[in-house]
Amino acid sequence: MTASRLFVIVLLLFISIQLRANQNNRDQGKERIIEARLAAMDPSVLEIFKAGTLAMDQNNLGVADSLYSIVVGKVPGFDPALRRLGLIRFQAGKSQEAVDLCQKALAVDRSAYNLLSLATCYFNLGRQPNSSPQNLIDATVLLREAEPLPDGMEFDFILMRAQLAILQNDYIDFRSQAWKLAKNYPDEMYSHYYAALVAATDEKWTKAKEEILIAGKLGLPDETVNHFLDSGVRSKATLSELPYYFLGVFLIWIAGLLFLFLVGKLLSNFTMHSLEKQNRSEKTSGFQHGLRRLYRFLINLGGIYYYISLPIILVLVVVMVLGMFYLFYMIGRFPVQIMLLVTVGSGMTIYGMIRSLLVKVKYSDPGRELLQAEAPDLYRLTTEVANTMGTKPIAEIRITQHTDLAVYEKGSWREKLKDNGRRILILGTGVVKDFKQNDFRAVLAHEYGHFSHRDTAGGEVALRVRSDMHKYFYALYSAGQNVWWNIAFQFLRLYNFLFRRISHGATRLQEVLADRVAAQTYGVKAFRDGLTYVIKRNIEFSKYANSEIEEAMKTRRPLNNLYELHGISEVELEEELQAELSKKTSEDDTHPSPVDRFRYLEGIDAGTFPEDSAYVRELFFDFGALTAEMTALIEKKVLEA
Repeated sequence: MTASRLFVIVLLLFISIQLRANQNNRDQGKERIIEARLAAMDPSVLEIFKAGTLAMDQNNLGVADSLYSIVVGKVPGFDPALRRLGLIRFQAGKSQEAVDLCQKALAVDRSAYNLLSLATCYFNLGRQPNSSPQNLIDATVLLREAEPLPDGMEFDFILMRAQLAILQNDYIDFRSQAWKLAKNYPDEMYSHYYAALVAATDEKWTKAKEEILIAGKLGLPDETVNHFLDSGVRSKATLSELPYYFLGVFLIWIAGLLFLFLVGKLLSNFTMHSLEKQNRSEKTSGFQHGLRRLYRFLINLGGIYYYISLPIILVLVVVMVLGMFYLFYMIGRFPVQIMLLVTVGSGMTIYGMIRSLLVKVKYSDPGRELLQAEAPDLYRLTTEVANTMGTKPIAEIRITQHTDLAVYEKGSWREKLKDNGRRILILGTGVVKDFKQNDFRAVLAHEYGHFSHRDTAGGEVALRVRSDMHKYFYALYSAGQNVWWNIAFQFLRLYNFLFRRISHGATRLQEVLADRVAAQTYGVKAFRDGLTYVIKRNIEFSKYANSEIEEAMKTRRPLNNLYELHGISEVELEEELQAELSKKTSEDDTHPSPVDRFRYLEGIDAGTFPEDSAYVRELFFDFGALTAEMTALIEKKVLEA
């Protein structure tokens, strides 16, 4: 459907606009500002102005004209009364008086509403028989001037621009205004009406049909809807919606995906049930160790299945392109532009698939290494915890600018499986502030629990799959192929969901087992207090840092030390903390919710541990210098952004 044919359809289906300015739906907040301005100029006419506005909204134009005339007579520089009186005069057939009044309002203030009022006059003049085309041009110029102003992107402005574009056969501007309507006013009838026209021009028949039906539900007359659909949109939409099904290997492949999903979901539910049932057991059962091994097998199977799926996706992409060529051949119409787009897109999809498998991404360690000379006592504490748990201590601490607290291993997969990898602790400067050493030991014991259970070892297939899926998705996104019709993109979405459900079920189990090790080693109370502090500090630091950065940017001053800020209401902080602690665990969570984690520890009795009021920050040689360094790094990033 060409642009010229579109405008023929539009003109046949053209619907007159009754601007919102003439309807009783004023923004009362803005109206009060206008009234306050008039009260400051001449309070004696305020009630007259209000009465005039009420009469105008009730379409009692004669009364409104008289009342607004009084206001204009006493306060000739009050532009809202001028423009409203002008619109009333126009509806009364006094076109020149209307234009003069709107021009006077514009001379007082070139605001968006004054520009719209004068543009409305020119717009309606331009629609009259034998009118000068200059009226429509002038209206367009005024609305373009209004667009960057406050309120210049309101519904009436964009809608009038769209209709002006139709009347002037300016399809490019019409398309632009239709896009703005769809983006900013998705619940308006005209937004969907014009979106349907644009979609039809783009030969997106399904979208055109959907949009016109939505417009019908929002008030577009049935006659208009049916006329549009009968112009060829309905039949072509039906043809484009015909499904393409493949049997054989494709069905087996789908069954395999379903199997992985169901097994992953059942295993996740079974794991949570097992944890609930045994939450009072002090020792990790051999059954749960077996669950962990089963999860590892399922994750590796899911990873292998991803690579098995890629050739099938490649074949489906090729078949789709060939099928489209054949379909258009049978129809007897060969849209070169669409087929070129599909062919190029398919080529990019296949290229992105191959590239995601061959290109290696270089990963960098987070933060910077915290030298032992900077925190010798901290390194001694981490070794002490490792010795208590009977495991190898961490070899390196990497300090970051945020509130991180996690561990990972470096080395080949063989080194990790033999427990010869380099163990690394990630410690965020933001989490250190008021962290008590006893609580920190318990949380660190949780992280060592991951090492002891070999959670950080193996899993190379899973890591590779996540990396390759990310690279493939990025390749499709960069090529603009993250669209609904791209089979490879939809496969990535589906497989990411499936793989996430399986792997996240495993990580939830790992977290609970590591929690138990920590509670058995340093007590339930220390672990609860430590985890609660980490969550609280993350909330607190984010609020402090964001507020400080925003304020510093506004006043163009250096950042204060982000790690020594104060000021958040304890009530507000406690509310957010309790909300975070008590939220429910979902299947997409990598960790069980805190309330569940604490419940799973009920009944564990690891003995009594002495209280220690010492803080982790005391383990640093110069914690103040470190916080200043990290603040400077954040400030540098902010300035570079």
